Amino acid sequence: MRLVTVESSGSIRVGVKTDRGIVLTDYVDMKQLIEEGESGIAKAREAAANGMPVGSFRLLAPIGTPSKVLCSGINYAAHSYEDPDAKLPQEHSVFAKLPSAIIGPEEPIVIPTQDCETDYEVELAFIIGKTAKQVTRGQALDYVFGYTVMNDVSERARQFRLQHEIIGKGFDTFCPIGPEIVLKDEIPDPSQLRVRCYVNGELRQDSLTADLIFSVPAIIESLTRFITLLPGDIVSTGTPAGCGAFLNPPQYLKPGDQVIVEVDKIGQLANPVVAGWRS
Repeated sequence: MRLVTVESSGSIRVGVKTDRGIVLTDYVDMKQLIEEGESGIAKAREAAANGMPVGSFRLLAPIGTPSKVLCSGINYAAHSYEDPDAKLPQEHSVFAKLPSAIIGPEEPIVIPTQDCETDYEVELAFIIGKTAKQVTRGQALDYVFGYTVMNDVSERARQFRLQHEIIGKGFDTFCPIGPEIVLKDEIPDPSQLRVRCYVNGELRQDSLTADLIFSVPAIIESLTRFITLLPGDIVSTGTPAGCGAFLNPPQYLKPGDQVIVEVDKIGQLANPVVAGWRS
């Protein structure tokens, strides 16, 4: 099953994507559905089976207010090919993006100032389905609700100069996610997915999640040793080689660009890039 959050007729609702279109549920918050567990999923399935598709809607970020967004640092082995100075981690590295940075499909990525070096990062992300603490690798996938696509937009000048992930990655609009959440029953093995990023139609990133240094279960095991994950939390798995900062010459995003990030079995997430300053 595939779940979305939409704005329709002036209200926000959780919907189910079906072959007939988007069918609305009674939920106004994806986190509430997730927190209800199997009961929430059953209600969504019932709505999809019995409801009529909505005629007009706008897709929003599937989850807009998670308690946290946790992102993996260097987590693809191919980084060692594009950056000879890259040191592949011996243990999972994590940083947080601010929930206020979240936007949905087709919403603009706003570059706030002209001196920004704004980069793209396609990532497979997963949504936590139930409270997770001290979870073993073998149990980890039981705590996954579903999967989505994230663009971990990054401002490299401040990130690298200040050595500060929150400043470099937490700007408003720098966390596009969507277009939908695909429940884990449709993706039983997240290690066999292809991830890609296009800028203005040009393929910039193309990899398989089989190249991850730390798998989804390994990430969950590592995080929950120290951090309690809550229903609706978003965790990303890192980005492959091909980021603009490491091209020669670097190729950063600029106003007027269109970025598309995609993950097999989930879909494409497209966002335009606009200037946040007055000309």
